[in-house]
Amino acid sequence: MGSRPRSYLAGLLWPESSQRQAGGSVRAAVFKIRHEMPGLLTDSIEPVGLEAGVRVDFHDLRQQADPETTAGAVARGIEDRLAGLELLPGWYDDWVLFQQERWRGFRLAALETIARRRLDGGNPEGAIVAARHAAELEPLRESSQALLIRAQIAAGDPAAAFRTHERFRRRLWEELGLEPSPELKAAFGPHFSPGQFRKHVTVVREPAPAGLSHLMLSRKDG
Repeated sequence: MGSRPRSYLAGLLWPESSQRQAGGSVRAAVFKIRHEMPGLLTDSIEPVGLEAGVRVDFHDLRQQADPETTAGAVARGIEDRLAGLELLPGWYDDWVLFQQERWRGFRLAALETIARRRLDGGNPEGAIVAARHAAELEPLRESSQALLIRAQIAAGDPAAAFRTHERFRRRLWEELGLEPSPELKAAFGPHFSPGQFRKHVTVVREPAPAGLSHLMLSRKDG
């Protein structure tokens, strides 16, 4: 975000207050921060900004995981940090929600890129980790599911790929009334398809409640 004028911060953080009240709130907040966390803000009155030596985990992670600046391998464990780092959790201001959505989209794109690069680099196990994180962030995002299926097939676990497909297919139908696209089925490759698995899968049904079983037997006997 960088340094910003006090008037900008006043309107952003206290949009429903008068200009005078919002300005006073900025002054009080800046005074409190400088008193309780010395060295965090610059000494300048205008604009307000962080000291040059202050590091922000959000900025560091974004730089380390940005697909446009990281052409090669990323740091180990970065997919776990991408999955777990929320931006200002518990804040519901409009400007925060907008930035949260942008950050969520970045995390999804970065995780999918990591999964794709690991898959292309012959590391399906690592691709599974990144793709699964992406699928958990956005369960109805088909591209993440397709990457997870491709990685599971490449790792020699077609049964897991089938389960991934079936869970997604059921959820997509239950929540949106849609079926997966042909592109998702194509993620199984030329040698597998969801239909092949269904032919050999035995569905184990839960036993019916006692009352219902008695009713069914009575109707059959009658």
